[in-house]
Amino acid sequence: MKSEKFFTPKKIIILVILVAIFFGGFYLFSYAKENKKTIAISSLAVLKSISKFLPIEKDTKKEIEALNTLVEKFTAKDDQEYSFLLLLQNNMELRPGGGFLGQYAVIKVKNGEVVSSFFEDANLLDQRITARVTPPWPLTQYMQIKKWKFRDSNFSPDFPTNVEKAKYFYRLSGRSSDGFDGVIAVNATVLDDVLALTGPVTIPGYNVTLTKDNAVLKLEEIVEKAYLLNEDLDTQNRKAIMKSLTPALIEKLFSLGNVTKLADFAHEQISKKNIMINFTDSQLQSLIEDVHWDGSVAQDWDGDYLMAVDANLGAFKSDYYVKRSISYDVDLTQIKPVATLKITYNHTATYADWRTTDYHSYLRVYVPEGSNLLERYMVGYPTTQTELGKTYFGFKVDVLMNHQLETMIKYELPEKFAQQDYKLLVQKQSGLDDVPIEIHVKTNDGEFNHSGILEKDLKLEFQTVQG
Repeated sequence: MKSEKFFTPKKIIILVILVAIFFGGFYLFSYAKENKKTIAISSLAVLKSISKFLPIEKDTKKEIEALNTLVEKFTAKDDQEYSFLLLLQNNMELRPGGGFLGQYAVIKVKNGEVVSSFFEDANLLDQRITARVTPPWPLTQYMQIKKWKFRDSNFSPDFPTNVEKAKYFYRLSGRSSDGFDGVIAVNATVLDDVLALTGPVTIPGYNVTLTKDNAVLKLEEIVEKAYLLNEDLDTQNRKAIMKSLTPALIEKLFSLGNVTKLADFAHEQISKKNIMINFTDSQLQSLIEDVHWDGSVAQDWDGDYLMAVDANLGAFKSDYYVKRSISYDVDLTQIKPVATLKITYNHTATYADWRTTDYHSYLRVYVPEGSNLLERYMVGYPTTQTELGKTYFGFKVDVLMNHQLETMIKYELPEKFAQQDYKLLVQKQSGLDDVPIEIHVKTNDGEFNHSGILEKDLKLEFQTVQG
């Protein structure tokens, strides 16, 4: 009962708006403005004193306090205007920072209300960029991309890095990024998850009903397929369906009446990195870093580390069909521990069409700095680099339709991991579906196993007790 008193509809509306922005963009904010819907929220200051006496885990308390601070900041009636850049990513075409950056929006908020909004395809912004910026070499090598632009700016698994690159290209298009108070990335599959919560939505004016099982696919078919097959169609109007979908979906969200479900949903999307946030204000940025809402690669972690990052280089939406699983085995009984990583790719599509074909990815495996690659299987020629305080091994991966591919790499960890209490952090790539993961650790005192689903960052640690 206490959680329902705290999570009132007004208090979670900001997170719901972050979710809704993906599939509404410009139309969401036009709708809100025309109907005088405010995003003003009552102060949550009382929560700070209550939460200290509730049986809530420490991290949860931090998240509640962080939410309280953000709500108070951006809904205050202080005549302060805030501007946000929204990166709208289609993770059916996976990129290291989430999904392919196809659209973006700019919104401005003042006194808790949206005062202006702008929505545009990323390609239109890129057409205004004349500078020649050298792309990351996999884009040149495998996609023959000559110029690096805004739509490919999220080529790092580290969201703060992608934020700076996106703002850089935004400036190259002739606009200033100095006024942005924050940058928010939202992945496409949030829409399917929203409909799992609300139930099916019928779009007014269209003979289309969206469900949790078909929403992203159906919308992509409407706004992409016809235009790919008929170049004479006017692409400027291809997203008109969003104007009708957005208000219908918003009404469904706010008529649910189950506040706890809405609150849990918003928290889940951030935890899974389907929504990532970055602020210009250093204090606000420190706040979200403290609760791990910033989408960063953990550079201050001193234990074993693993992050597998795919970049779809096939220019198709094949990631919808590609299912992954991970097996990680580490032997700590040797002078230099040896880790064996297996990633299985199962391409479930049975035939090629406008949406999918064989899967082509550039895989980077981030591991502790100083690790040394020993063996590889079913991956391309390796590249070894140091980045973000980690060593990464990079490979080309090709998966045929209706086939399964099991890749393997074996590498040495730095010697220190055999000499200290072992702990492991596995970070999840933004945009990935839930990934089954098996972990096996061999020590001088025994063998330990963990089996689960990598739906968000996973941290495991234990101490070896000498008998």
